[in-house]
Amino acid sequence: MSRPVRVRYAPSPTGEPHIGNIRSALFNWLFARANGGKFLVRIEDTDQARLVPGAQEKILEGLRWLSLDWNEGPEVGGPHCPYVQSERKALGIYAKHVELLIDSGAAYRCYCTSQRLDQMRADQQARKQPPGYDRRCRDLTAEQRRQRATENPNPAVRFKMPLSGEIAVEDAIRGTVRFDAALLDDFVLLKSDGFPTYHLANVVDDHLMEISHVMRAEEWLSSAPRHKELYKAFGFEMPVMAHLPIILGPDRSKLSKRHGATSILEYRDQGYLPDAMLNFMALLGWSLDDSTELFSRADLIKHFSLDRVTASPAVFNIEKLNWFNGVYIRMMQATELADVLLPIIEEKLPPEAPRPIDRDYLLRIIPLERERLKTLNDAPELLSFFFVEQPKYNPITIIQKGMVRDDTREALTRALRVAEHTEPWDAPTLEAAYRNLAEELELKPGQLFGAMRVALTGRTEAPPLFDTMVVLGKERCVARLKSADYFMKIIPTAC
Repeated sequence: MSRPVRVRYAPSPTGEPHIGNIRSALFNWLFARANGGKFLVRIEDTDQARLVPGAQEKILEGLRWLSLDWNEGPEVGGPHCPYVQSERKALGIYAKHVELLIDSGAAYRCYCTSQRLDQMRADQQARKQPPGYDRRCRDLTAEQRRQRATENPNPAVRFKMPLSGEIAVEDAIRGTVRFDAALLDDFVLLKSDGFPTYHLANVVDDHLMEISHVMRAEEWLSSAPRHKELYKAFGFEMPVMAHLPIILGPDRSKLSKRHGATSILEYRDQGYLPDAMLNFMALLGWSLDDSTELFSRADLIKHFSLDRVTASPAVFNIEKLNWFNGVYIRMMQATELADVLLPIIEEKLPPEAPRPIDRDYLLRIIPLERERLKTLNDAPELLSFFFVEQPKYNPITIIQKGMVRDDTREALTRALRVAEHTEPWDAPTLEAAYRNLAEELELKPGQLFGAMRVALTGRTEAPPLFDTMVVLGKERCVARLKSADYFMKIIPTAC
């Protein structure tokens, strides 16, 4: 294609920006950056009845979180304010183009009332006919138009689709897709309230904004023959069309709330990193090869191309996303991770935990727990025992396999004495001391260490015991081992 690459992301502000929608934005953004082109954002808000307050702001918030920056916009609101179709309607852009189609005979005014259209659809359904406009107003005489204008002074405008034949649409991902024109009705271009439909505004704006490639969801493939006919009627060059694969849930049904969160902002709020989300979404329908999974933003830009996008549905796997997120968390510098985790931990720690959190103390904890973090929001739960004075746990969990209450209590009493007299307080010294104690008590090291782990952390699984003890500090470890003896007293002797 000879013209410069210009692509757009054109969401409707009818709800939260969902995964499939933002995946389309990502593919357009990557394609523009890979080809030295421009990425535009255009808010398609012509369906006024379905608008959701705040949705536009949420869409832009999602793009900014992922750093999917756009290149241009109207002067109003700043150079990078997105285009908004309702604002463009006020300029008369769409009305002017509709008049061109009416004058050329490619479109006509439809005076049918909503009541008549409802009855028409009911009759079609009763006769088990496919739904579609019956073209009642397509070939009215001038006199008939004048008469009906008195009955309905605010007509819609419809486009004249071919009555027969085949419409072939070239798709960069799917090849040639053929449609039977007889099954496509005369669709509305301009509604009776003066607002353009998606079909009209989409085609006019893509032309005026010199869009070279239209990459959009597969669900819009059925609109492609209508748009092709519109481009032809206007005498416009049609952009390269590429309909992206649908995203399915693990059960191969359409991705929905029952599979988990669908809004990109929900994933942000659940503790996913933007770069992990970006990497994961890039592989929902695109791949470089059969093995490479981790891509930096620069790598994605370098390698992205339409010929590697598949037509087959992509499957959203939350476990895979968790894996990606864990990898990206481990790739972060400890100082960077600490800065991200501090506000999350402070917000979600139990009320009794002291605040503010000491950043240097958190930096000592991070190497111990980083491997276990799948999301940032896992941190408050995983790290809480480092910050509270005394972790809560069921005392019965202290007793290890092959042990009973009394020998467990004796082991912890001896462990307390070792803690009180161990110097220096470092991991090698502690490990040597407690391995000697296990031998003296004729216990397996795992039995002693397991009991100590619960007493010190409240967990049966925790980071390496002696590294954890070093970070907790001698004073806190001694206090928790003393508390464990109290908890042991309330366990029945038979245990």
